[in-house]
Amino acid sequence: MKVMHLLPSLSSGGVEQVVLELCEGLCAAGVDNVVVSAGGSMVPAIEATGARHITRPIGKKSLLTLLQIGKTASLIREEKPDVLHLHSRVPAWVGQLACRRIPADERPAIVSTFHGFHSVNGYSAIMAKGDRVIAVSRCMRQHILDNYPKCPESDIVVIPNSVDSKRFNPDYKPSAEWLEKWYSDYPELQEKYTLCLPGRITRLKGAPHLGPILKYLQGKGIPAHAVVVGETKKGKESYRDEVVAGFAELGVDRHVTWTGHRRDLADVLCACDVTLSLTLQPESFGKTTLEALSLGRPVAGYEHGGVGEQLQQFLPAGMVPTGNPQAMAELLEQWYTKRPVPHTPVPAPYRREDMIKAHIDLYRELCATARS
Repeated sequence: MKVMHLLPSLSSGGVEQVVLELCEGLCAAGVDNVVVSAGGSMVPAIEATGARHITRPIGKKSLLTLLQIGKTASLIREEKPDVLHLHSRVPAWVGQLACRRIPADERPAIVSTFHGFHSVNGYSAIMAKGDRVIAVSRCMRQHILDNYPKCPESDIVVIPNSVDSKRFNPDYKPSAEWLEKWYSDYPELQEKYTLCLPGRITRLKGAPHLGPILKYLQGKGIPAHAVVVGETKKGKESYRDEVVAGFAELGVDRHVTWTGHRRDLADVLCACDVTLSLTLQPESFGKTTLEALSLGRPVAGYEHGGVGEQLQQFLPAGMVPTGNPQAMAELLEQWYTKRPVPHTPVPAPYRREDMIKAHIDLYRELCATARS
């Protein structure tokens, strides 16, 4: 069986990480994987799994991307994948239109994954037009049903993203060497009540809410310090400057550490006291929060989307009314003296092996249907 994945690029990001995990698991199971994207820093990691990468500019929101439709049709006919897996909207348009140029008996089955809550319009509707549509959470499934009525309910399959339970488990601990370097790099974190906010620096992540949270805790005599872990994408520097200015206005800017992108997130999550989710719009899944919970670390988050689903299952005490930083601050005040422990270990379907098996079963079902 051969699967061709289409996505915009292979820079750091949630979609890219999921595709990497799929390639690792699928290649190990004997599935041939071809990844088509504009490339990026994760290409070597993709190729290290045994998958092949083909560089094509199929992700830009530009009329020039339409020129890739014919080339993609030729590529599909040349590679002959059994399944074409679409992971983003522009590549989905390219892939769907390319398949229309291929004789029906030569077309692959088409699977699309809703990795996020896209704006609801005709442009996004392309993600609901696969032979099967994967929702990464129950709330995402409901989003598809509510907004894309032409997508049959029977075509929607819930396959949550996952964590590697061999690494993200309550027994995992950072090494003494790692901790020594961590506090050497960030001495301001020693003896502090550290609150980790992981994720890219975007408006979605709700970083400005850290300001009133820190101000409240500092006012209570609690040595709270925020650790913002994530890269600032090119073009988003002004937003970060805006957030920093807001912290300075509240007088809490010296209580915030910006680490940038980290490849040792498991260690960082363990080193911090609490992981936060402050998204003002619901996230489709919330991978870093699940990783923190899997490590046995407490998570406090706004009670919507995929994060709300996780907290309901693993740590209901961590659910906070959405968009209410005062309620978040009060909860964190309570946790300063006694932090809760999430329910672990991670059960199905959140384990990596469950996600891989669910994809393989889905691909095989579509291939069997095509043969019959």
